[in-house]
Amino acid sequence: MPPERRQLTEGATALGLAPSSGQVDTLLAYLALLAKWNRIYNLTAIRDPARMLGPHLLDSMSVIAPLRRWSPDGARRVLDVGSGAGLPGVVIATLIPAFEVTCVDAVGKKASFVQQAAAELGLRNLHSRHARVESLTERPFDLITSRAFATLVEFTALTRHLLAPGGAWLAMKGKHPTVEIAALPASIAVFHVEQVHVPGLGADRCLVWMRPRD
Repeated sequence: MPPERRQLTEGATALGLAPSSGQVDTLLAYLALLAKWNRIYNLTAIRDPARMLGPHLLDSMSVIAPLRRWSPDGARRVLDVGSGAGLPGVVIATLIPAFEVTCVDAVGKKASFVQQAAAELGLRNLHSRHARVESLTERPFDLITSRAFATLVEFTALTRHLLAPGGAWLAMKGKHPTVEIAALPASIAVFHVEQVHVPGLGADRCLVWMRPRD
């Protein structure tokens, strides 16, 4: 088994996931496509495809089990804000095909890459938007995610108009963001902070779940 496939498969197992062979193929094809585009468009600071696997793929895969617990019935509309090269949006669309995932980024080359990735990887549930999220006009989303996009205050304020009734925000963070949580307005409730362990990453990771107060 090629080392990247072994690392991805073993990492998925450590995260409590059992992706199909086809899903592993898709994720590795995405990694190869990202490396190819990165040589020209500088989509990510990590240049070596082998080194992208942990900080990008496995890190993004850490949200999959929590998302499945959050939505056991499957179908949901998800917006990935400041998605960059499609992380975690591409990973979510690959591993939870019932989700309709839209990635939005203000940088045109990154939005174009996600659009190309959706086409080349055959991910019909993955969509790309080139826009500033505060000006985005879309049908509301059940879940809005971000990975290293902004502070919790900025993240929720800029996307509030896009959240469906009963929806939630999910922010991927490093260390527990105590100061950011304290700065949230009274209209936003943090209902869960979930520690996650990303295999081989050696860094703190947590997921901050939020929703508007009734």
